[in-house]
Amino acid sequence: MTALPDTVLIVDFGSQVTQLIARRVREAGVYSEIVPFQSAEESFRKLKPKAVILSGSPASTGDIDSPKAPQVIFDSGLPVLGICYGQMTMCVQMGGKAEPSDHREYGRAFLNIEKDCALFKDLWPAGTRHQVWMSHGDRVIQMPPGFEIFAKSPGAPYAVFGNEERRMYGLMFHPEVVHTTDGAQLIANFVHKVAGLKGDWTMAAFRDKAIAEIREKVGDGKVICGLSGGVDSSVAAVLIHEAIGDQLTCIFVDHGLLRLNEAEEVVSMFRDHYNIPLVHVQAEDTFVDALEGEMDPEVKRKTIGRLFIETFEAEAKKLGGADFLAQGTLYPDVIESVSFTGGPSVTIKSHHNVGGLPERMNMQLVEPLRELFKDEVRILGKELGLPESFVGRQPFPGPGLAIRCPGGITRDKLRVLREADAIYLDEIRKAGLYDAIWQAFAVLLPVQTVGVMGDGRTYEFVCALRAVTSVDGMTADFYHFDMEFLGNAATRIINEVKGINRVVYDVTSKPPGTIEWE
Repeated sequence: MTALPDTVLIVDFGSQVTQLIARRVREAGVYSEIVPFQSAEESFRKLKPKAVILSGSPASTGDIDSPKAPQVIFDSGLPVLGICYGQMTMCVQMGGKAEPSDHREYGRAFLNIEKDCALFKDLWPAGTRHQVWMSHGDRVIQMPPGFEIFAKSPGAPYAVFGNEERRMYGLMFHPEVVHTTDGAQLIANFVHKVAGLKGDWTMAAFRDKAIAEIREKVGDGKVICGLSGGVDSSVAAVLIHEAIGDQLTCIFVDHGLLRLNEAEEVVSMFRDHYNIPLVHVQAEDTFVDALEGEMDPEVKRKTIGRLFIETFEAEAKKLGGADFLAQGTLYPDVIESVSFTGGPSVTIKSHHNVGGLPERMNMQLVEPLRELFKDEVRILGKELGLPESFVGRQPFPGPGLAIRCPGGITRDKLRVLREADAIYLDEIRKAGLYDAIWQAFAVLLPVQTVGVMGDGRTYEFVCALRAVTSVDGMTADFYHFDMEFLGNAATRIINEVKGINRVVYDVTSKPPGTIEWE
């Protein structure tokens, strides 16, 4: 059995920003895992963490059956950091008192540092003042025995309390969000200066551990991997190939809905550069014939998902089947969404291209990336030698161009969209903006307008351009291009793409819109 790295256990009480805590710990070079409070005791015993962080929550300690941390955590002698609700439950469970408050604090607040402590070392000396982000309705009214105050805010006299001897601290604010100045460094102080962890969890170490685990699980079995051409499935495939070599076969279903030259790039990289066994299935006719004229976006998605499974299954049977199916599942896909009034509900994406295959084909899953966030997958890709141009690619949806072509799909509309999208991305790269944008793409609208080109009348399609900035895709803001850039991109698209005579720019943020149009 592969040894576990030094781990920080994060107990989730249902906060909207618990994932950010895990990110901050990992950014400090220490491995972390999130577990729902309902199963935290079992995870504590299994993972044997070196420190524990208790998350925030929409709950109140005054609620009947309010969630609690397992008592074993407080009895273990391990360092514990309670954030917001985590501070409240720590307070109550350690013998103090907390209650709902009439004076609630939401948003920016300023913290006055009252006393030095290990948590503030080399960061916030006594007598200084710092901006933090509050979001709480409860308040501490009596600290647990042995605890003392280290910082106050105008609305929170116990904003930071702790017991230095027991290495326990409670924060009324959220250090994990960017609005708290030095918040990431504060979490780093907890894992390094309070818990004494080294910060030696690297992607090279993860790679070695993952390879050992793949070999242990697969043995001499056969693995097939559904390759989408995206970063996640590609990194998973290269990692698995490094572990088991030709026991892996990749199946790349080219559904005719990819970007310009994308299929050729994927096939070339896997066959020529990595020499990974690859089955390239030319299925454009199957998919586009089934989608032709279809206008309902949900029917489009379901049709693509069904055809993918059928095509993949048929190709896998030609290979004689396999014992394992590899997927590029990431950590956000497998973190349980916690309800503090009921049980956790698993929020695994329902639209995974190969969803349903393991049951139909009696295969076990191999998901070597399920402990990683998206940006960590990119780092692993570089560690494995994938080219920067590939691992740095922006996200691309499984249904591909089908959901960027509202209204009925035709082969000619896909051609027009593909060419416009390539020009738009080319302009973004030339302007040096590609890495500053989370996702950028063209959309071909089901609208035709009158134009004038070469003294003649045209009646052609409208192309919408979309570009957003985001951290994780959950929320997004439209990218603020200057008008000169948009004018140049529009001119090129209209001049070079037959079928478009008008270009517009989408300035909708998420929410209320979504990033994709369908």
